[in-house]
Amino acid sequence: MRENKKILIVDDEEDVLTYFEAVFQDNGFDTVSAEDGIEGFELAKSEKPDLIVLDITMPKQSGLKTYRQYKGHPALKNIPVIIVTAVNDSFKELLDELEDLEIPKDIFYKPIDPQALLKVVAEILSD
Repeated sequence: MRENKKILIVDDEEDVLTYFEAVFQDNGFDTVSAEDGIEGFELAKSEKPDLIVLDITMPKQSGLKTYRQYKGHPALKNIPVIIVTAVNDSFKELLDELEDLEIPKDIFYKPIDPQALLKVVAEILSD
C-alpha cells in the first residue's frame, strides 16, 4: 500500500484551512495545518511534508519570512511551496523582498479554483 503524500497548509484563516484540508483529503492527501508562519515552520521541521501551501499575509510572521526560513533550512529547502494570497496588486513588490531566493513559481490568488490547485499539486508531487 502506497503512503499518501503529506501537505502542510499554513493560513491564518480557519475557514481557509478547513477548506484546503477537505479539498486535499478528499483527493487522497494527508494534511497537517498551522495558523501562522511560526507554527508552520515548526510543523514543517517535525512533519517533513511533501508540499507546503503557504499564505502570504498572516499575523505573527508573514508568509514571506516563513518562506525565507523554509528555503534557508537544510532539511526543508527542497520542499516545494505553493503560495496562496488575497493580495494581488502589491504582491510583485512583496516578492522583491525575497531578493536572492528562488521565487515560487506556483502562486494562487484567493478565491482559489480547487481543480486548478489540485492539478498543480498533482504535477508537483508526481516526480
